[in-house]
Amino acid sequence: MKTVILSVIGAVGSFIAAALGGWDSALITLVSFMAIDYITGWILAVVFKKSHKTESGGYSSTIGLKGLFKKVMILLLVVVANLLDWQMGGTYIRDGVCIAFIVNEAMSIIENAGLMGLPIPKVITDALDVLHAKQNQESELQ
Repeated sequence: MKTVILSVIGAVGSFIAAALGGWDSALITLVSFMAIDYITGWILAVVFKKSHKTESGGYSSTIGLKGLFKKVMILLLVVVANLLDWQMGGTYIRDGVCIAFIVNEAMSIIENAGLMGLPIPKVITDALDVLHAKQNQESELQ
């Protein structure tokens, strides 16, 4: 029974990874940033009570669920971009979509850290500027 369950989980995981275009550095970074953003947003609301999403600044399960659905939609857009690339024989669209959402998630993480009162290291803001420039460059190629 254990072997069957693990086989099904492996097959489903393989299908999802293939639909997303493979488990490469772009997808690992995106999924990691999505998780970090969700966790820091939750900490901001529960511990610091400084969320901009509620009037009280506290936690709302409805808003948390909406946030999860937004993360799922991001992954579905990566699937769409991967399918478009598959039809066109390239990887530009998927990579551009991943980079765009990586930048978006990173900015949200930095915003959450700032609302917690943490100073943001310049090396992080510089890296975001480089990614943002790369995103704009790939957008112009399409």
